[in-house]
Amino acid sequence: MSDYAVVNPATGETLATYPTATAAEVDAAIAAADAAYRSWGRTSSPAERAELLRAVARLHRERRDELAAIIVREMGKPLAAAEGEVDFAADITEYYADHIDKITADVPLDIDGDGTAVIRKAPLGVLLGIMPWNFPYYQVARFAAPNLALGNTILLKHAPQCPESAAAIAQMYADAGFPEGAYADVRLTNDQAAAVIADRRVQGVSVTGSERAGAAVAEIAGRHLKKVALELGGSDPFILLSTDDLDAAVQAAVDARLDNTGQSCNAAKRFIVGDDLYDAFLEKFTAAMAAASVGDPFAEDTVLGPLSSLAAAERLAAQVDAAVAAGATLVTGGTRDGAFYPGTVLTGVTPEMDAYREEFFGPVGVVYRVSGEEEAIEVANATPFGLGSYVFTTDAEQAERIADKIEAGMVYVNVVLADEPALPFGGVKRSGTGREMGLLAADEFVNKKLIRVA
Repeated sequence: MSDYAVVNPATGETLATYPTATAAEVDAAIAAADAAYRSWGRTSSPAERAELLRAVARLHRERRDELAAIIVREMGKPLAAAEGEVDFAADITEYYADHIDKITADVPLDIDGDGTAVIRKAPLGVLLGIMPWNFPYYQVARFAAPNLALGNTILLKHAPQCPESAAAIAQMYADAGFPEGAYADVRLTNDQAAAVIADRRVQGVSVTGSERAGAAVAEIAGRHLKKVALELGGSDPFILLSTDDLDAAVQAAVDARLDNTGQSCNAAKRFIVGDDLYDAFLEKFTAAMAAASVGDPFAEDTVLGPLSSLAAAERLAAQVDAAVAAGATLVTGGTRDGAFYPGTVLTGVTPEMDAYREEFFGPVGVVYRVSGEEEAIEVANATPFGLGSYVFTTDAEQAERIADKIEAGMVYVNVVLADEPALPFGGVKRSGTGREMGLLAADEFVNKKLIRVA
């Protein structure tokens, strides 16, 4: 599909279509971004850039209602979650304004000889960001804000189903006072994106999306020796070995699975439960998943809106059906209604099944029974992914042991949905490379320049 389009997944109605950029528009965007880097990016002070970022954060908050409504229409996010996402994007943007001195400060080095040596952090130049539909504002903020704080300039290719949120973000950067070319929304085809990556004026690319998209972009970036950061899929384990409050642990499991209608790369997806808790957990977890309300994403009591598109719901249903056909047990759910899909629980998934290694990108939880700590770690690591993980235990020493052995970029102990701007986000294995958020995000696309003075 060449046009970017807003298709309301709750109704299937196409609300608007937008053409992709022409070749001339793409070249003009790259030229403007390069010019902005060579002028504003290299001459503006950290304090000036911080004030611009604070203005962007303020505009997120001022336009909260409008921004939230856009993504409810574009990808079906329940309204309360959409409002929360706008708030989080504002917080992330403000975080980099508040910490810009740490991001840009020289780092002195101890040396043996006379004189001094420092690492000076300088921007690289024009960066391309390829962003997904599941968090239209949050994903952009965690890429754009740290890089604009450094003085890099941004070309942003958003998901084809998010043209209006993409335009709204670009408008906020313009209204905040960023110079022309510092941030631009460009509706690119995949072929145009490949050409942008290859352009000598573009110095790096960041992708949040599927394994397939990440691999394709990394191949192009490698061929042209461009820096690349990848935030891809996940099949995060939720390990439960002991608890003083099973109801609270179950609620945490449900919250971690159903956030964003289950369409979150770092959502808990595999629930690995000790034998002594398994039966009680499964009963309570199944009841809570089945009770999650499905409906109009604009309604206040909706927990699960539609999946992002009819195609996404069809893919999820096909995965569940294939797992059941292979021998898994469907405990609850599993019945698609258009783009809507209910809270669903599977058990009996074995290593011989594709479902054992797949990511279910929707409200589907797979529950495993394990004999104890060692088997829990084995099952948790038996996946090609390594994004996040969750460990629930009353034994602090056990939590430390498991955290050390989990093959993931993030481990949360006795807590879920605890992301914040200061915490780095990213994974290992097929979940990607690099980190976003926190101070580490500002180390991805930066020239750590050594200056040695005798």
